[in-house]
Amino acid sequence: MSIFSNIKNAYRLFKQVDLEQLSALSKKVDLPEVMNSVGKLDDKQLSGLMKMLSGNQPKKELPAIDGDFYNISHTLNPEERVLQLKVRAFMETEIKPIVNDYWRRGEFPHHIIPKVAELDICGIAYEGYSNPVRSYLMEGVLAMEMARVDVSFATFFGVQSGLVMGSIFLLGSEEQKQEWLPELKNLRKIGAFGLTEPEVGSGVAGGLTMKAKRIGNSWTLNGQKKWIGNATFADVIIIWAEDEEDHQVKGFLVRKDTPGLAVEKMEDKMALRIVQNGIITLTDCLVEEVDRLQKANSFKDTANVLRMTRAGVAWLAVGCARGAYESALKYTRERKQFGKPIASFQLIQNHLVEMLTNLTAMQTMVARLSELQDQNELTDEHASLAKVFCSLRTRDIVSKAREVMGGNGILLEYDVARFVADAEAIYSYEGTKEINTLIVGRAITGYSAFV
Repeated sequence: MSIFSNIKNAYRLFKQVDLEQLSALSKKVDLPEVMNSVGKLDDKQLSGLMKMLSGNQPKKELPAIDGDFYNISHTLNPEERVLQLKVRAFMETEIKPIVNDYWRRGEFPHHIIPKVAELDICGIAYEGYSNPVRSYLMEGVLAMEMARVDVSFATFFGVQSGLVMGSIFLLGSEEQKQEWLPELKNLRKIGAFGLTEPEVGSGVAGGLTMKAKRIGNSWTLNGQKKWIGNATFADVIIIWAEDEEDHQVKGFLVRKDTPGLAVEKMEDKMALRIVQNGIITLTDCLVEEVDRLQKANSFKDTANVLRMTRAGVAWLAVGCARGAYESALKYTRERKQFGKPIASFQLIQNHLVEMLTNLTAMQTMVARLSELQDQNELTDEHASLAKVFCSLRTRDIVSKAREVMGGNGILLEYDVARFVADAEAIYSYEGTKEINTLIVGRAITGYSAFV
């Protein structure tokens, strides 16, 4: 290439810079030396430089943001996969745009209940009362999809579909199933599950302060319950009480507006703020024998419900962790420091990979857990181990997500702050880390360490 051609190409390059820019540039660099260097470039090199300076270089193609690194969703059949994506789309379009506002105000978006009913996913694991997609694996995946956007909404749904419908499905009479399950499935009726008490949390197996006394064909209930999700707007509350005669735990379907039933909303929570938790007070509340769960005759029966739903809570933990991880990954690819995305820095990538490692381990664990449940092989210790591990690892993941986002990690608009707070609720409900640890410890040693 001739010197004339190189100088001509260099002129074409610098012609793109106006005089004011050129004057400012001359104060920072040796322009004759730059011209000399540019003149030595061949056509290909010069073309690349011109594209770079003109901003027309092709945009780097980045991988999709997907926390399912081992493709757990690929184990679903086509029908189940469609349902998963349907719920994901619902959460992204209907819940995500409003969640921070309702979370901030501590209110529940009642207007979305009919839209949730249209999804037709409530109680999908209950044979005879569900749509054709029937598996605990599918139920877990949907719980994860909900918690991936909002743990509060997933908790509301878990109470309705898991604790309430599950109690009636496992322990109710056929008449009770026929009356309540279709209405609860279609969300025409909302349910709540009243087990925890102001002074009795982990020690429910050892006795409840809520007492039930039978008088003829009726029962009188007296006592309090605390932390009861959905309680403020529930049509029916399942109340667990100790029979004064045989001292066994029994379950009762307490309908709203029953005389003697009072519900007070709990305020000032730092987590799950959309969930409407209530303190329930029953004062000489009269419940007919036909509204007693006919197959609930001891705490062992109650524990059967908790075993089933504890697996679902492990899936909620996965969803919370996945939402935090994916939000953090997106943020690090968009946030620039020192002239480039922070996702390109080694320390940030180390945090992200540690988050993904924990998340992937959690996903594979709960997938296997649901397989055991579908095979009717789930034990208390299986569910408890998953609850312990997943709630612990979720805490770690949301912490790292908040860390890579710096100061913005504590702002609601970036979502991770909400996941950090909600992870604390997951850590405690459906059995604390300590209680679930002792359940597993009893199973592997043969000794019970419970007080």
